[in-house]
Amino acid sequence: MDEALLRSLAPSVLAVLVRRGADFAAAEDAVQDALLQAVRVWPADPPRDAKGWLVTVAWHRFLDATRADAARRRREDLVDEEPAPGPAPAADDTLQLYFLCAHPSLTPASAVALTLRAVGGLTTRQIAEAYLVPEATMAQRISRAKRTVSGVRFDRPGDVATVLRVLYLVFNEGYSGDVDLSAEAIRLTRQLAARIDHPEVAGLLALMLLHHARRAARTAPDGSLVPLAEQDRGRWDTALIAEGVWILQAALARDRLGEFQAQAAIAALHADAPTAEETDWVQIVEWYDELTRLTESPVVRLNRAVAVGEADGPRAGLAALAALDASSPSSSSRGYPLPRHTAVAAYLHERDGDLATAARLYAEAAHQAPNLAERDHLTRQAARLNARRCR
Repeated sequence: MDEALLRSLAPSVLAVLVRRGADFAAAEDAVQDALLQAVRVWPADPPRDAKGWLVTVAWHRFLDATRADAARRRREDLVDEEPAPGPAPAADDTLQLYFLCAHPSLTPASAVALTLRAVGGLTTRQIAEAYLVPEATMAQRISRAKRTVSGVRFDRPGDVATVLRVLYLVFNEGYSGDVDLSAEAIRLTRQLAARIDHPEVAGLLALMLLHHARRAARTAPDGSLVPLAEQDRGRWDTALIAEGVWILQAALARDRLGEFQAQAAIAALHADAPTAEETDWVQIVEWYDELTRLTESPVVRLNRAVAVGEADGPRAGLAALAALDASSPSSSSRGYPLPRHTAVAAYLHERDGDLATAARLYAEAAHQAPNLAERDHLTRQAARLNARRCR
């Protein structure tokens, strides 16, 4: 069973049902039923037209649910409609579905969460981690979003900013998470950049390309993480870097700075440095100052503390981290810690020569790590420092 094929087809099938007038939540359930049926049937009897098979099965599942739901009798005029015979169109509806899910009746945060769950393929846990909230809170948010759009006609697409936020989070999950979604996010962002002349669309595309250019160097042959400073820069994709820088320069020249352009500028400075020691950390701190002004994000301020530690020394970085702790109690009060905060503190304490504190914090950070690769890396860091202390 080709699970990757099923994952790639699901958004397009969902788009077909929505265009035919299906309620979004019911359409999503119908598509999931069709996918489960495919898992059961396809190994013994694979269809010649995979998308057409899924559309037909999902449509019938939707019609069955519609007939059984007395509260939706007004939809029974859909019963006589059937998908047209023959193969389903080969058009890619995924980007259109991203816009439809960013519905004006939803807040941007709810629209992003709903789209990530229904179209992006992320789990509720992954979305909660991206938003720095408990999983139960995110589950309630997604449920409310589904109720809000229940019965709504998806004929008014949402705004570009919401779609960009979804694409950015999907890329991040693919780049650092358990599911490889980064290539799909880049593909869709390229499509969007070709359709819309918008500096932030260009900024996001540049950011994705510059990060993706370093991907081959991020892991060792055994699968362990390789920190940026230790990566083999000869393995970076120079063609992607050149394309990302060119796109970014054109966007910045329009003098309409946004958060994705600022992030791309930071990534470009990393990509431009021949060695880690030659990184222009002073300019990176300046870009983080711009990014903090644009977003007021605690994650941005955490990354800024690292940059300050590189530019002005570890004591200055620890001071920036302490300022973040004093001004951002909200993360802990919601019961969800700021990702990688403890790992950053460990790194800065190590740079400052406090190996005992650093080793303890690396061990704590390992327990908080969102995936196995990070957990193993942080555990090794703690073990390395403990071994140095015992010499």
